[in-house]
This record gives sequence, C-alpha cells and structure tokens, in this order.
Amino acid sequence: MSERGDEELERDEETWTPGGSPLDRAAFNADGLLPAIIQQWDTGEVLMLGWMDREAMRRTLSEGRVTFWSRSRQEYWRKGDTSGHAQFVREASLDCDADALLVKVEQVGVACHTGTRTCFDGDPLEVVVGSTPIDG
Repeated sequence: MSERGDEELERDEETWTPGGSPLDRAAFNADGLLPAIIQQWDTGEVLMLGWMDREAMRRTLSEGRVTFWSRSRQEYWRKGDTSGHAQFVREASLDCDADALLVKVEQVGVACHTGTRTCFDGDPLEVVVGSTPIDG
C-alpha cells in the first residue's frame, strides 16, 4: 500500500514509461481497452464514455476525430460517420496512472445514440448530498 493508503495509486513501474509516447504510456486493461471520457472542450460538460484499444487511441490522437472500439460489434467506429453527430478533438490527456483517457472535443449534434445531448442525461439518480467541513 502506498504512503497515502490507497492501493489504487500504485502502478507497475515496469510497464509505465514517463517519457514514452502516449500509446506506450497508456495502461490498457486485460482486454486491451482503455476507458475514454469524452468532454465538451469549452463547457466541461461530460458527454459520454467509450472504449479505445491502441489503434482507436492512435486514430483519435492523429486524425482529429474520436474513434472507439465497439465491444458489441467488435469493430472500430468513428463517432458521427453514420449519425452526423461528430466529435472533433481539441485536447487529450491520460489520467495520473494512465488507465483512463480524457478527450476534450467540439461535439456536433447530440453525443448519445438515444438522441440526448449527453449519455448521462436520461437517468438521474437520487443521492444523499454530502457536505464539506466548510458547509458545517
């Protein structure tokens, strides 16, 4: 366990290369996939989550359009090619331990296949709202 007491923060130093390419630094899961969080670049709105393998990540970083790996269809799909609701890449970054990718995009049209602006619009959950020590 790390000094912070959080096993999640530890990483296998043998597989991580700080100076390597983003594709080499990315920590793909056992299925060869990496979760990609897609965010509207100017508002910060979280649009969707998709999965990328190494090739989808390479295409996304080098072609300026978001490409995913479809786990159900077992094929690549570039967001917007059939729907017209495209995602144009503005920025991208790996998280602190390189096991998730954040892609900031200019979203054209809706992001969700259900027709909503984001994939998180349709099912709000009831939560207990936490308070910070400042809130009292």
